[in-house]
Amino acid sequence: MKPTRSHLAALCTVAILGANALGAQAATQLMIVTPWPEGNFQVKTLNQFAEAVKQATDGEVELDIHSGGDLGLKGPELLSAVRDGIVQGADMLLTQQVGEAPLLGIESVPYLTRNADDAALLRDTAWPYYEAIAAEYNQKFLYTVPWPGQGVFTQAPVATVEDLQGVKLRTVDKNGTEFFEALGASPIQMPWGEVVPALASGAIDGVTTSTPSGVDGSFWEFTDYFNKLDWQLAPDVVSLNLDVWNSLTDEQQQTIESLAQEMEPEFQQISQDEDKRNAQILADHGIHMSAPSDELSRQLTEAAQPQWQQFRESAGPKADELMTRYLEARDAK
Repeated sequence: MKPTRSHLAALCTVAILGANALGAQAATQLMIVTPWPEGNFQVKTLNQFAEAVKQATDGEVELDIHSGGDLGLKGPELLSAVRDGIVQGADMLLTQQVGEAPLLGIESVPYLTRNADDAALLRDTAWPYYEAIAAEYNQKFLYTVPWPGQGVFTQAPVATVEDLQGVKLRTVDKNGTEFFEALGASPIQMPWGEVVPALASGAIDGVTTSTPSGVDGSFWEFTDYFNKLDWQLAPDVVSLNLDVWNSLTDEQQQTIESLAQEMEPEFQQISQDEDKRNAQILADHGIHMSAPSDELSRQLTEAAQPQWQQFRESAGPKADELMTRYLEARDAK
């Protein structure tokens, strides 16, 4: 039976109170949830971070990682779940949280970034805005790790925009849904846990996601083609409930923040390495790999432009300011 929010909140509260009752010598255990399966690189880096925290704090702080959505929380619920103390922390896809905080969707605005360097610049520019949102939602963002660039897994090749017409394509967020609607596809937004059953049943024809997720889902069992459009490079963020964060000692906070800053570049490089490794795995399993032609790229870029303006107008008063700062910095490089 799926745990209720009240049950989960009670479980977290008991964990905190129990640790405090045991005194200073007891480890503070923090429940951290992630929707991704155990073998995914995002979970591996999260476990690596948890082990580093345990060692650096001499066992005073332990991150108890729950992967694969085993507590019944879906990706788009995680920002509010951490805010409300249902769980003490989460590794969440930032752009899935736009229902709560639309500005967090900037890294999924199609073709706003053109490569990994652009994505890093946007993330650096956006980080102060992210921190303000985190505080508003009663949490502390520690670090981000981008997913490899998004492409499309399909049963037939995608060489032109016409090849996307009517394709029932899973998308991960609002921006992706609107983008592929503009391209003539029939996008269906759904969390990761529902994707493989939907492919198996024929409810969807394809998936827009990255190469690691294609391997996680064994997409070669359902699709034959992957076109690496790189239409977004959205990140996960690791976050802690702010009340929980404030309950830690100053020394513990400084240690965890230092680890996050130190390990973030390593984790981001792991993401790039995972993209290459998983692309090879997909090819070895018979997936035909491709990149968009110049003409397809032009069409995709043109289709994305209305969403740039829409984001400026609809994602809150800071959206236009943030996008302008990013584009000015990008064009000045």
